[in-house]
Order: sequence, then C-alpha cells, then structure tokens
Amino acid sequence: MTLSIPFDNSYARLPDGFFARQGPTPVRAPELIAFNHDLARLMGIDGADDPRLAALFAGNALPEGAEPIAQLYAGHQFGQYNPQLGDGRALLLGEVVGRDGLRRDIQLKGSGPTPFSRRGDGRAWLGPVLREYVVSEAMHALGIPTTRALAAVRTGEEVIRERHLPGAVLTRVAASHIRVGTFQVFAARDDREALQKLYDYTVERHYPDVTDPAQLLDRVMERQAALVTQWLSVGFIHGVMNTDNCTLSGETIDYGPCAFMDSYNPETVFSSIDRFGRYGYAAQADIIVWNMAQLASALVPLMPDVDAAVEDFTTRVRAMGDLIRAEWLTRFAAKIGISTPVAEDSRLIGDLLQLMDAGGSDFTNTFRALSRDAGRDEIADRAGFDAWAARWHERIADEPAPFELMARVNPAVIPRNHRIEQMIEAAVAGDDAPFHRLLQVLSDPYTDQPEAADLCRPPANSEKVRATFCGT
Repeated sequence: MTLSIPFDNSYARLPDGFFARQGPTPVRAPELIAFNHDLARLMGIDGADDPRLAALFAGNALPEGAEPIAQLYAGHQFGQYNPQLGDGRALLLGEVVGRDGLRRDIQLKGSGPTPFSRRGDGRAWLGPVLREYVVSEAMHALGIPTTRALAAVRTGEEVIRERHLPGAVLTRVAASHIRVGTFQVFAARDDREALQKLYDYTVERHYPDVTDPAQLLDRVMERQAALVTQWLSVGFIHGVMNTDNCTLSGETIDYGPCAFMDSYNPETVFSSIDRFGRYGYAAQADIIVWNMAQLASALVPLMPDVDAAVEDFTTRVRAMGDLIRAEWLTRFAAKIGISTPVAEDSRLIGDLLQLMDAGGSDFTNTFRALSRDAGRDEIADRAGFDAWAARWHERIADEPAPFELMARVNPAVIPRNHRIEQMIEAAVAGDDAPFHRLLQVLSDPYTDQPEAADLCRPPANSEKVRATFCGT
C-alpha cells in the first residue's frame, strides 16, 4: 500500500517570517532501520508496508501534502542569548490530526542544511539518531511527556565530526515545536505583530481555554514543573536545557547529551559541554524557573501595561519554586509508597536520598527494590537503612497499597547509558539487534523481565559513561 499521511499544515499557514521554506537534501542510499507502526496507526498514517519508506523518511521523496519548512527561533544557550537559531538540520514536513484527535508535527532531523544552519552540514550521524529514538520511546513508556520517534533511516553517506561516521535521519513527532525561543526571537526584534500571531496560534493549538498571556505563562509553568519533576523522579538529566529546547507544549525535546543516573548523586553532570554543571541533575529544577522567566519577558510586550505586567509576571515566576516542590514531594512520596504526602515526608525522602548518595546506591534499582521491601540490599550503610526503614514502615502502615503504588512508579528498567553506547557501537558495525532489543524491553519498563536482567544491572567500572555528547 502507498504511504498516506493526512497532512493539515497549520504552522505553514503562518506568515513567512516564522520559517524558511526548504526541501530536504537527498541522500545516496537510504536504508530503513526502524518504523514505529504503533505511532503511525495512532496518527492515521496508512501504508506502513510501502517499499518507499526509506526514501520518504530520508528526504529523497516528499509524501503528498508535505510542506517542508525550517522554523525560526532564538534562545539562551548556557545562559547566553543567541538572537537567531532556527532549524539548522531539521525540517517540519507538516502536521497531522491523529485518530485520537491530537495534532502532531512530523519533522525530519538530519535532512540537510537550511538557511539557519550557521555553516553546519545539516546532517546527523547514526549514534544520536538511535539514542533519540530509544530514549524518547523509553520516556513515552515511562509516562513522561515527550517527543516520539516515527522512523530512523541510514543515509549510506558519512558525516564528519571528530571522525568519519555513518549518517542517519530521524523522523521526530511532537505536539508542536513551539519553544520559549520562538517567542524570544520576535520579542527581541520588537515585532509585536508576529508575537501576537504566535501567541494566538499557541493558545489555539495547546491552551484553548487561555484568555491572556498571564494565563498562558501559568499554564506553561504548570506543565514544565510537572515535566521536570518527572525527570527527577526517574533520574533523568536532560543535559542541555537551553530555552530553544524548552517547549510550550510541555514535552521533553532534544535528546542530545541526555543521560540517566546510575549511582545517585544530585550533582551528576554528563554533558561534555556543561563545564560548570548548569544543567546537572539537581540544577534542573532551578533552570526551568529561569527558562520560564525568559518566557515571561517575551510575553510582557503583549500586555497593555508593561510595568504592571513585569511586576505581576515576576511574582508568578517566583511562585514556581513552590509548585515544583509540591510536584517533587508528590512524585517522590509515591516512590516510597505514600499516596497522600504531607510536608514532613520531605525529610523521610531526603534521608533516604542521603543514604543513597553516601553509598553510591543505584537510583533505579534502589527504588525498585523498595517496592519489594528489599531496599536494604542496595544501601551500603545497613544500620542507617534499618533505622530509616523503621520510620518508613511506620509511615506507610496506613497507606492503602504502598507496594503496588511503588511498583507502578518505580521502573525496573531504564535506558542505561552504557547499554545505549553499546547499542550504538553495534549499529555502527552493522548490527541493529541490540537497538531492537532495547526498544522492546524498554516498551514495558514497570514489569520485571527476567530475560532482560542484564539491561537492569548498573555498569561495571569499565563500562561507565562519564560524558555524553550532543552529536552536532
């Protein structure tokens, strides 16, 4: 059957200043690595057995109805404002309204240079493409809002980074690609007409009940507070929380130097370019507030009284810390079996985290063991754990089903960094079996899978991944 994608491209109907119209650059020998059949069905995409899938998702041919564009945005990168970024190696093919009634973007990543490439080659290499495919689908299975992967294709060409590497293209699906940086670029240019159009479009697409920019700010902060605390609850470190990687939809976007913690340490940093720990594990809660302050600044010009708006928005953003703390308490209380937390539970949770930090306990395995009441085996300070466990058992004694709750929120398996690296090495050598195995196991993270016990083990010292890279 011929591939059929029911495009309805609303973003492409915005003024041309929001994007550059640009077609993908064909590649030499496209080869399909993976196609997400479940996601395609959800999106109403038919013809998943089309022999042209590799060509279509490499950019060698355009599906009927596609209107490829490179989107414009700006952003703060590690705290420094860049006035114009934009899609330098990605093209939005268009949008579809799925069988569930939700509108989603379909974007090619690694499809060639655009007017925003800034002398880059516009390409991606195989490693980051497979990393994003696996980790984004794992995040979806964990129940965390995220972009998703529809397809991955080898290009049959090499790209040059530190060395020659095999090229690939990822097809990414998102609720939208509207970023904090999309608002920033028009605010910085004092283009109020474009800023108003972007606000109106964002509200219609994501927040139809919102009536003014202050409400939009509140709603985005709510989603981002929930998102970041979900990251923290599974030990996820985004690695590059620039404002151009912060979506108005509240989805996780951009899986470049991301990683999951093995041993718990709140100061953990993986990104090779994050030399000062700006986007480390614990810092993420503060950074999302900083990012929302940048969104607030970009929305101020839309308000009738700018001075009053600055004061009001400042108060709203400062209150976000309380929102994050409340979300954190709810999520981490559930991880130890508490469904109705009170403020005092923060100390119980904090004391456990201190024991884990002091002994280098594995974050994922410790919480999963607790769901079997076997956490003692994961803590180096056994006496300290015993004292903590006595308090814990007393606290959960009146909870309705604490261990069932813990089993639902504490994953048995995550995409561990060393397994991702091993998967990439195998794929570069032409073996995609580890990639497909990871996808299968990670699709059911809250179920114990004895046959996948090797994927649950922490890395040996020789396997530890100490730095991750963005791949651009």
